[in-house]
Amino acid sequence: MSGPVGQSERQDALYADAAAAHGGMIARLSAGYEADPALREDLEQEIHLQLWRSFASFAGQCSLSTWVHRIAHNVGARHVQRAVRTKPGAFVDLDGIDIADGRAGPEERADTGATLERLYGLIWRLRPIDRQVLLLHLEEVDAAASAEITGLTPGAIATRIHRIKALLARQFAEGNRP
Repeated sequence: MSGPVGQSERQDALYADAAAAHGGMIARLSAGYEADPALREDLEQEIHLQLWRSFASFAGQCSLSTWVHRIAHNVGARHVQRAVRTKPGAFVDLDGIDIADGRAGPEERADTGATLERLYGLIWRLRPIDRQVLLLHLEEVDAAASAEITGLTPGAIATRIHRIKALLARQFAEGNRP
């Protein structure tokens, strides 16, 4: 009789540890995958639910951090893929993004909130795999762990990060011109 109860307690304990250690990352990741606040909250709850469920089969095949990132990004990617099906053409390649600065004055453009808003504007328009790579990079996940999470090679991760950084630099430089 201790089997199912023991498994449930183990699952609950693993989830509690993961949620405590990575709850902030899950919230940031949700914000990166979803612009609408209500849908973002739903996505965050879905990630937590799937994370809890996943611990029924977690056998320590990777670190807890890698596991949490993998589950969270898979749920986020499925969320975006559903959005792609309902809004075809809403996402673009890295080379096709042009973000207009919606702020009127230079003091507003310099504001951290406006900068973050512009960054999320870019993130929300990326294809799911590029979005996933960027969000992992922003969470300071190294290329090897990102490769394990996404299924890409570390070289492909590094290439995408380089292209995204160049795009960001170009977009922010263009947006900050007087």
